[in-house]
Amino acid sequence: MTAETALNGPMLPAASGTTKSIVILLHGYGADGNDLIGLAPHFARALPDTAFYSPNAPFPCEMSPFGRQWFSLAEYDPEFLRRQPETMSGALRAMAEGAAKNSAYIDRFIDTLLAEHNLPANKLALIGFSQGTMMSLQTAPRRDPALAGVVGFSGALLGDEAFASAIKTRPPVLLVHGTADPVVPIEASRLALDTLTANGFAAKLHERPGLQHGIDEEGILLAMKFLQSHLG
Repeated sequence: MTAETALNGPMLPAASGTTKSIVILLHGYGADGNDLIGLAPHFARALPDTAFYSPNAPFPCEMSPFGRQWFSLAEYDPEFLRRQPETMSGALRAMAEGAAKNSAYIDRFIDTLLAEHNLPANKLALIGFSQGTMMSLQTAPRRDPALAGVVGFSGALLGDEAFASAIKTRPPVLLVHGTADPVVPIEASRLALDTLTANGFAAKLHERPGLQHGIDEEGILLAMKFLQSHLG
């Protein structure tokens, strides 16, 4: 990985002028860092000493002339998964290789920010949406020392069968997912919760009735309380 491939994107400095903690927001497939940085002002009201970073994924989106991707979803078929949810584990395993390979970009970004602000790992949290959640859950448990926590909206835990052997730390995890999600079915977060709790994580799932593939006001409030608890 070279300086040219290092992550970059929009950020919001700590409102107080003093950075005592960091939140990294990881966007979904086909979006970019601008997609989630709009959440930062909401969180900043409760976390004035927190700086927010929303990096662009390292690769152009394969299915769009705009946006970025963390890994390929060329063979992902959410309609098939909705019809046959029992195939969820296999579909997630198929994506795990790309997530594992490209999590190094996020690891380097985390290391750079912690060094820049002279902060310990437990003062940095990850927030992901969709593919960004997949990357957050791929990255955080494989880091040591532990990060402050992970908030995952509308995502999944990839490669669940190999997950246990890869765990280095167990940061707390908050999952939020709409029950009417047509892109990443709710079953993905239910499976993630089962895998996380079975492996000793303090994890919770909040299902948002009727919500499709997005983040609602209740989800933002849940995330804000989680961040306050683990960063404040």
